[in-house]
Amino acid sequence: MTDTAPRPDSALPDRPSLEGLEAKWDGVWSEQDLYAFDPETTRDQVFSVDTPPPTASGSLHVGHVFGYSQADMIVRYQRMRGKNVFYPLGWDDNGLPTERRAQNYYGVRCDPTLPYVEDFTPPQEGGSNKSAKAANQQPISRKNFIELCEQLTALDEKSFEDVFRALGLSVDWQHSYQTINSASRATSQRAFLENLQQGQAYQSEAPTMWDVTYRTAVAQAEQEDREREGAYHRLGFTRTDAGAGEDATVYIETTRPELLPACVALVAHPDDERYQGLFGTTVTSPLFGVEVPVMAHPLAQPDKGAGIAMICTFGDSNDVTWWRELSLPTRSVVGRDGRFLPEAPWISTAEGQAAYAELAGLTVFSAQKRVVEMAAESGDLVGEPKKITHPVKFYENGDKPLEFVTSRQWYLTNGGRDTTEGGLRDDLIALGSELTWHPAYMESRYRNWVEGLAGDWLISRQRFYGVPFPVWYGVGADGETDYDTILTPAIEDLPIDPTIDVPAGFSEEQRGQAGGFVADPDILDTWATSSLTPQLAGGWNAADGGDLFSKVYPMDLRPQGHDIIRTWLFSTIVRSHLQQDSLPWKHASINGWILDPDRKKMSKSKGNVVTPIGLLEQHGSDGVRYWAGRARQGVDTAFDEGQMKIGRRLAIKILNASKFALGFGEAPADPAGRLAADPSVVTDPLDRALLAQLADVVEQATVAFEDMDYARSLEAVEPFFWAFCDDYIELVKERAHGNSPAGEAGAASARAALAIALEVLLRLFAPVVVFATEEVWSWWRTGSVHTQEWPESAPLREAAAGQDGALVDSVAQAAITLRRIKSDAKVSQKTPILAVTVEAPQSVLAHLEAAAADLTALGRVEKLELVVGEGEEILTRDVELGEPPVKQPRAKG
Repeated sequence: MTDTAPRPDSALPDRPSLEGLEAKWDGVWSEQDLYAFDPETTRDQVFSVDTPPPTASGSLHVGHVFGYSQADMIVRYQRMRGKNVFYPLGWDDNGLPTERRAQNYYGVRCDPTLPYVEDFTPPQEGGSNKSAKAANQQPISRKNFIELCEQLTALDEKSFEDVFRALGLSVDWQHSYQTINSASRATSQRAFLENLQQGQAYQSEAPTMWDVTYRTAVAQAEQEDREREGAYHRLGFTRTDAGAGEDATVYIETTRPELLPACVALVAHPDDERYQGLFGTTVTSPLFGVEVPVMAHPLAQPDKGAGIAMICTFGDSNDVTWWRELSLPTRSVVGRDGRFLPEAPWISTAEGQAAYAELAGLTVFSAQKRVVEMAAESGDLVGEPKKITHPVKFYENGDKPLEFVTSRQWYLTNGGRDTTEGGLRDDLIALGSELTWHPAYMESRYRNWVEGLAGDWLISRQRFYGVPFPVWYGVGADGETDYDTILTPAIEDLPIDPTIDVPAGFSEEQRGQAGGFVADPDILDTWATSSLTPQLAGGWNAADGGDLFSKVYPMDLRPQGHDIIRTWLFSTIVRSHLQQDSLPWKHASINGWILDPDRKKMSKSKGNVVTPIGLLEQHGSDGVRYWAGRARQGVDTAFDEGQMKIGRRLAIKILNASKFALGFGEAPADPAGRLAADPSVVTDPLDRALLAQLADVVEQATVAFEDMDYARSLEAVEPFFWAFCDDYIELVKERAHGNSPAGEAGAASARAALAIALEVLLRLFAPVVVFATEEVWSWWRTGSVHTQEWPESAPLREAAAGQDGALVDSVAQAAITLRRIKSDAKVSQKTPILAVTVEAPQSVLAHLEAAAADLTALGRVEKLELVVGEGEEILTRDVELGEPPVKQPRAKG
């Protein structure tokens, strides 16, 4: 309910200012717990938000400000609609970015073979170019390294929170969470164990995409294509069945000549007539002399290169498919460090072994260079390499191309291998169509991703700072690890670290011993925990049995960027479907990227980001929020400080216009509490017309916000406000001061309309311009504008008493025409008009007659004649100007 009681200590400031408002009101809101969630509630009263947990590593950038501001606008609207808002904020603590930052910041790197050191002091704090290199980093134990990561994320989270508070996010800070704390580890591990029990999580030893820098497997969703220069190399394989006089060479073209020693077959399309006679035969590889079969497969492309390709284990995803479907052997040459392995036992000839010996220990880049040199020397390379540019797979945070490495990994079913009708893939596509998308076309991006999945979700990482897999493996009597004997903890014992904790029935002395156990050394992919944010924030695994969870889940809203539909949004739907058999939320609001002046996405990896602190200080939080609020959902938006300056001017104008509107003393309150003043006092046609226009604006803004379209709401409210300031206030200024023939009744009508319009405008602007509206509200009302009811149009229409809102536009046009007379004459606007005739269409004439007193006061018109004009424009004629006022010199001293 709107609080209409005047503040007992109300006083208008002499010089309203935006400076200091962020700190002032954040302090008040925090002290009052203004945005706290009320747990004594039912689900139908709640509006719950699954807020993106930012990666707590380094610093925020302007993209965070952009997206989080937009989500906050939706949240603030829902709160004003009477919803009990559950709006937590989490921190995504674990993962490679945090590890990388800790390594550089402290000058350390993790070596899990080292013992723990009590009270360890890192070699430095702050980081440098030197400490970013592995050779200059001090190796430390896994436990010491994790402690440093936790220490650093605590610092980052505090700085992030300070920025978000300055930005005015109406977050309930009492419900913040971390993706690495004890509760989150227990929740993530419980979900995994349930997936394991239900057969949704499984292990497999298979080729996986591998980042050689971080030495970890990488999931499909974390990969990106980058255009890189390469070359096609034409190499000749020798047929083993060639007869006398028959061409014995089969030419292939490859961009990965260094993988020649890993070749296991040649493959061509089964319908390619050029190679029909080769299928079923064998050839030997150049340089290494390994005999391999020639096979047919429909995935081969006749129009690419020579139309016949070598299958290596492994160069790309096609190799993996061919290897699996043609039951080919595995001949890996690239190790986890990105260097060639020391041996290739399948190479049996002395010449081949000598050639491979030159590659052992080389990086992939160096090995390629050497193979090309050797092939040129031996005559196996035909012609010069043909340079090309082609897409190469990278880890999204990596700087070296990914390689395929065979390793044992954990997977979670996500529909990628389930193409049966009515299976998991179809279920996930159906869930995407049930979700309400803002904007709607984003659903197709989700669908395209699900349909294009090439395999299940690889969820294990060979890193250190993350949620450990809560499993051990039995060790056989022969001392070999038995991966089929999986030991798991009880749910009530979670969280656990298998490298420290011991499975039931065993002792620490049995670790790594025959008949004992070993820990799974890997951690869960950070997305495997972040995909549980509804469960983490809602307390699904809480000791109270999930009482809070039942009140907030499924959540109402997931706000996020379009670039992580394939990762965070999809993975959350997967986990909620597997754990709760439901969608995790009802709505998804998708924001776009921030683009730099070259129309490129701003990102830390590209080095083109702008940090928000300077922007918030220069333009004020309201100015920056305004820029974010002007951007359409899902649309990439240019970084534009010009828009921020406009937003700052808007916030200042709200302060100044409010001071004028409130400068006539308190208006009597409407007993119904719906408007700031008694609507029966509003009697002047112009004032009633203003309220009729405002009713239209309220309806447009409400419809927009109901569709979570903050930009469209602002587009409705802002033009009205500027017209209210530039036109309406100027028109009624003299009447409101009592300087009009309309007398006290006319003055009271103007003052009441000003008060009513101001209060409604403050509430309409409140979700976007949070600090200026709160400041003005405090000048004359108790409580916060942000906990008031969203305005309704019905009371305004009642106060308008059927008046046509077009009256305001007509009178404003006439006022502009009167101002133009003086501008054209290059005289002061205070110059009186002795006489003027205004011509207007018949339809407008009644409007001008109703506001004649305001027009004469505004234009200082002594004699105003209104006549019907022939056209549709408002024109003036027979103008007679008086003498401009004489400027009084300022007194000196």
